Amino acid sequence: MMKTRMINGKTMPAIGFGCMNVSHAYGGVSHEHGLAVIQRAYDVGIRHFDTAALYGQGRNEKLVGEALKHVRQDIFLASKCAMTFADGKKNIDGSPSSMLRTLDNALQSLQTDHIDLYYMHRLDFNVPIEESVGALATAVAAGKIGAIGLSEVSAETIARAHAEHPIAALQSEYSLWTRNPEIAALKACRERNIPLVAFSPMARAFLSGGIESMEQMADSDIRRNMPRFHEPNWSKNLSLLERYREIAADLSCTMAQLALAWCLAKGDDIIPIPGTKNIDHVAENFAALDVTLSEPIVAELDSLINEYTVNGHRYPVGQRAEIDSEEFDHQ
Repeated sequence: MMKTRMINGKTMPAIGFGCMNVSHAYGGVSHEHGLAVIQRAYDVGIRHFDTAALYGQGRNEKLVGEALKHVRQDIFLASKCAMTFADGKKNIDGSPSSMLRTLDNALQSLQTDHIDLYYMHRLDFNVPIEESVGALATAVAAGKIGAIGLSEVSAETIARAHAEHPIAALQSEYSLWTRNPEIAALKACRERNIPLVAFSPMARAFLSGGIESMEQMADSDIRRNMPRFHEPNWSKNLSLLERYREIAADLSCTMAQLALAWCLAKGDDIIPIPGTKNIDHVAENFAALDVTLSEPIVAELDSLINEYTVNGHRYPVGQRAEIDSEEFDHQ
């Protein structure tokens, strides 16, 4: 039987699709190619699609809307507000007026009258979380969104938000090499039956084995600014892949599939949403549903790649100031 996951009472295949890659962060692709990638994701069986107002300065929502409007009733559609571009700069704004305006724009871009899950992309430290969530609760009551999510927030924020209105999902970076949710947020979620939607479950392609140096990356690629991809951290991190590659070979799966299978093995409430620009990788990633890891293999992976064996912080200093999620002191 296919592995499934549930968000807000809706069941779907356990692996979703993060649409960001085709428009944002890693060097985009043509509109036509982006459409083909997203449509391929639907064709292989993916039903959970995740986008955001930020991605491509709004282009990604329009792309997703165009690609999936004909199958809208068959998919679980998620997007995000509270982090957008204004005057060419990234802007975090959790005020009710800004978020509800972003929502109305999203509905138009996505060519729908309803978004199944709508996240606060980042916490606005200048606006009480209760005020932000309260605004989104009015959108739930109006039928514009089905549920409220949070992204990259702490256990304390989860508790405060959930007390204001039920939170349906937490989205955070989670993979073998980014374990931050394990500090406190995952526990807070499980106490409230909130699933964790894991973005960058393949460690920004590190765990797929497809990156040898930064020279492969576009000038606009955000990994160029991430400490883990810089020396001396990079060479040390690459050494972790030697045994990891062997484990994947022993299991007759790809390295990318191993990373996703690890996420799935960490709990029935973990939902990885890998993204890709490579149309051939779409089916490969979804096929990780067929990979089941034994407890000894999970334990070996946990020991091999974790918050102590990985070198470097996941974000540069500027981006660290934007997130509310707990951070490890030693990184």
